[in-house]
Formats: sequence, structure tokens, C-alpha cells
Amino acid sequence: MKLHELERNTLAKQERRRVGRGMGSGLGKTSGRGEKGQKARSGVSIKATFEGGQLPLYRRLPKRGFSNSDFKIRYATINLSDLNKFEEGTVVTPELLKECGLLKNQLDGVKVLGDGEIEKKLTIKANKFSKTAIEKLEKSGSTIEVI
Repeated sequence: MKLHELERNTLAKQERRRVGRGMGSGLGKTSGRGEKGQKARSGVSIKATFEGGQLPLYRRLPKRGFSNSDFKIRYATINLSDLNKFEEGTVVTPELLKECGLLKNQLDGVKVLGDGEIEKKLTIKANKFSKTAIEKLEKSGSTIEVI
């Protein structure tokens, strides 16, 4: 095939469906929406949960249980591997972590997790420590202070 032998593909682009256009189109008068009713009107948007005015399922079912999630304590977490950034003997506090950009926000406190290894002796002040973090910090000779 050569460039001058190329032909336009007439089947590649279909014409747009034009509704409400008289005889012959098959989509005249009501434009394929049927007769009357909410869905025949323009600008209709019915929620997926709408049941035609019947009491919805989520209101018919009994409410059970209790959630205390509004008062849940959420800790900002940091791994041991991230603490290698600091120099030997540094006192690491939540304020210092935020300054360095290691924490976005402190939430209800800071928890140190034991992921990775720590190669330096540091003094770490935090609200909570995981068991593995405590073991690794003691092994490295670092001191732990619970705020």
C-alpha cells in the first residue's frame, strides 16, 4: 500500500444521534424517553438509593452498636530508619520532627515504630513506642523518654 492508495474509512466515525427530529429517525416526539413521569422530564437526577418515596432501606433497618471514633486517639507515626537522619546525641522531640519535615502534623501524639535499624545514639521523646522500637533503641544505646 502506498500513500496515494489510502482511502478514508467511512465506518470509523458514526453520526451523532439527534433525538426529537421528526419522522424517520425513530426518536421523534418523546425522544426515546417514553411517556410522562419523572424520568421523561429534562434535568432529572434520581439518587441510586431512591425507592420512589417508599421508606428507604437504610431507614427501615434497626440501628445497632456504638461508635466512639470521634474520640479515638490517633498517633502520627515515625520509623526508626527515619531517625538516622539526626546527628549522634541529638534530642529528638515531636517539634524537631515537624521542623525537619518528617511529620506533617502531630495529631494526638507521636508513636515511634520499629521498622528499620538505628545506627546512632539518640535521646528520643515521644508519646508511645512499639515493643520492637524499644528493643532496637535499647540495643543501640539510645535513651527513651515517654512524654
